[in-house]
Amino acid sequence: MNKTNGKAILPKGAVDVEYLEGPHSRWYELRFVFKVFYDFVRGYRKLHFLGPCITVFGSARFGEDHPYYALAREVSKRIGELGFGIMTGGGPGIMEAANRGAREAGAKSIGVNITLPFEQEPNPYLDRWVEIRYFFVRKVMLFKYSFGFVILPGGFGTIDEMFEALTLIQTKKIPWFPVVLMGTDYWKDVIEQMQTMHGFKTISPEDDDMLCITDSPEEAVAFIESKVKIFATRQKRYKPMWWLGEK
Repeated sequence: MNKTNGKAILPKGAVDVEYLEGPHSRWYELRFVFKVFYDFVRGYRKLHFLGPCITVFGSARFGEDHPYYALAREVSKRIGELGFGIMTGGGPGIMEAANRGAREAGAKSIGVNITLPFEQEPNPYLDRWVEIRYFFVRKVMLFKYSFGFVILPGGFGTIDEMFEALTLIQTKKIPWFPVVLMGTDYWKDVIEQMQTMHGFKTISPEDDDMLCITDSPEEAVAFIESKVKIFATRQKRYKPMWWLGEK
């Protein structure tokens, strides 16, 4: 972080650093609340008329020639053929592969991109996307419009999203959502940690029911389809209002 005349110059996209310095003036805090509100409103307006989606999480760092890219593309294509849209973080790597698979299946391809200090451009396979300023708002959008989650290999962000999904299901906030973990070699230590958690009784045996661990697109799709058939509620449909600029 550079300084000019004693004042820190934040890198582009580092929108939370100053806020996290501690208490600010009431006016500063109010402006922050309105920025968050604006993020939510933009997200809702862009995504309000989506049909049911499955969100695919994974690293932005895998190129087109990587096996995990191919796996994400294939499983997303098969999920799209079920009639679901595919939602991702909108960036490159696994996200691009998933949106590409959706496009190949003729399914809706949605991205919820994040503003970062280093540029993350929306990938070219998106039918609709929105750029979000705050990670916690982005996460709400990715969860709100989804009927399930597919998690492929990724870094801190992917792990955060995976455990948040599992926590929400475990605590009955979204009790029926299917979660598929793909890339078993990559996740073997995480799976072992879950077994350790079982041993210490920090999670319950029934928590395993919400998770499918596989490298097979066919098995992943079958698991999602079986859970959705049992638990999914009927979605209300809303028509866009032209006078609000909705499409």
